Amino acid sequence: MRITLNGKELDTVCQTAFEVREQSGSATDIVILNGFQIANDSKLSENDVLNIIRKGVMPDEEELESMMVARHTPYVHQQLKNGKVAIAGLGGLGSNIAVMLARIGVGQLLLVDFDIVEPSNLNRQSYYVSHLGRHKTTALKEQIEQINPFIKVEIKTVKITEDNVTELFAGYDIICEAFDKADQKSILINSALEQLPQVKIVSGSGMAGYDSSNLIQTRKLMNRLYVCGDLENAAGVGKGLMAPRVSICAGHQANMILRILIGEEEV
Repeated sequence: MRITLNGKELDTVCQTAFEVREQSGSATDIVILNGFQIANDSKLSENDVLNIIRKGVMPDEEELESMMVARHTPYVHQQLKNGKVAIAGLGGLGSNIAVMLARIGVGQLLLVDFDIVEPSNLNRQSYYVSHLGRHKTTALKEQIEQINPFIKVEIKTVKITEDNVTELFAGYDIICEAFDKADQKSILINSALEQLPQVKIVSGSGMAGYDSSNLIQTRKLMNRLYVCGDLENAAGVGKGLMAPRVSICAGHQANMILRILIGEEEV
């Protein structure tokens, strides 16, 4: 019968998934059959899609992509691979969003920030002690290359102003706004809506403290603007920014970006 094994068509006499694994790898290899990781052997059918993943070994680009397709389904993966997303601000929201988008295989990311990693960032941002003193753009790009070295990552270590929004973000489908300060949010959102009529913006507002996770939601406020958060809890005295709620809001933003890229936008 004919199956697809790690992205390549294969004619095989094997009748089960584990028989194929025995011929091509070892008994410790992970087996994904039609998008689902199996723990018990399963009978094969014509045109099944099989992925066999060697533990602890980095696959080549073609094999990795076939694994992503197996997890995401071909249509979803291709839409994500064609996506171009810019992330403005690489703090608690932006750094975590960038990592999530890299993990789902968004094909091109732009990382924009002018700041460096400092110790106070380590409580909620996707950085490590080894990154202290380095620009967030280069530290985050390095992390993404360790997650998926085959996606394109562009970095711009500059401060965003009203005058450089078009220059920085032209050509990208979505801008993810991930600033801490309200005035910076306003500058980016207003400038992008005015200057880049095709771009869609996913913003964050209200994720400080430790109130209920369920208060954080995704809302469509304008035709091209989505806002994630509870819209109320800003950081202040007695209410800091902590990893759980910040990460939940980052997940909302990343998921909204995913939905836009695959055409599942909110009405």
